[in-house]
Amino acid sequence: MSLTPPSPSRRSLLGGAAATFALAATAAGAGTAAAHTRPTRPGGPGPGRPGHPSWPTEFPLPDGFRPEGIAIGSGPYAYVGSLADGSIHRADLRTGEGSTVLAGATGGAATGLKLDHDGLLHISGGVSGSIRVLDTRTNRLTATYRPTTTGFVNDVILYGDRAWFTNSYAPVLYTVPRGRGGRRGDLREVPLGGEWEQAPTGISANGIETTPDGRALIVVNGPAGKLFRVDPKTGHATLITLRGASDVLNGDGLVRVGRTLYVVQNRLNLLTAFDLDPRARTATLRRSITDPRFDVPTTAARLGDRLYLVNARFTTTPTPETTYNAIAVPLR
Repeated sequence: MSLTPPSPSRRSLLGGAAATFALAATAAGAGTAAAHTRPTRPGGPGPGRPGHPSWPTEFPLPDGFRPEGIAIGSGPYAYVGSLADGSIHRADLRTGEGSTVLAGATGGAATGLKLDHDGLLHISGGVSGSIRVLDTRTNRLTATYRPTTTGFVNDVILYGDRAWFTNSYAPVLYTVPRGRGGRRGDLREVPLGGEWEQAPTGISANGIETTPDGRALIVVNGPAGKLFRVDPKTGHATLITLRGASDVLNGDGLVRVGRTLYVVQNRLNLLTAFDLDPRARTATLRRSITDPRFDVPTTAARLGDRLYLVNARFTTTPTPETTYNAIAVPLR
């Protein structure tokens, strides 16, 4: 999630590595937040293999929704969070059809999302400063946490037996227990130190992932254009050396597939792939992906051989009638 003004033109990130994937798909009109939305293409769901070619590569979200986060589990469903009111929309990736599974509220927000294997959806609360856990089997909240450190709870990753959250306005990570036996009093705060760079105002920490060796976390500082390796025990941050790219300016959501880290660079309309060493000390540019359908994408989630991204459209003034969508690009 980024609230910073549009960035200046790119310095030298792309070089000759840019590749464009223009996928033939057209968005259908979106319904209201309480109504089912229609698929972007006709026909049945097709075979059950994730990311089958018959599945739509673009589908609408409710008008005025202001999407920010997206999460996908093992099943063919995506969960999308609303920056406008904290509501959660579920879309069937086989058809694009969807509906609201958690109503929003004034002052609410849902930014980063991660779906656990037990059906619990962990939700970052953005400016609301909250952390929520939704049971997607019953569509009921099972826990709500309110950290004592104020700020913008931005993104989340599942690591070990806990969920970890970034705070964009303060140098601290939050962590809460995973699973249905978690207690409300189990929220912990881990201050960021070491080489971490915190801006005096505005957003710093944004997306969060795990390292390939499973021993640490990766946090992106979008305005600084840097990636950091963070020890979850101490909060000590070490700058990750970039090779083949000068920075990851406007870095937002992170997705790691094996040793490949995908960085969503929102206002640059760019998805950048880096090869990591096992400990994530270095990140080497593999390729940069652009797509004419990108309209300030913020976060991404993987299913099969696709990455699904939501278009937050931060450069468009939001209204109740503003249209939004999610799109898919191939992992290749």
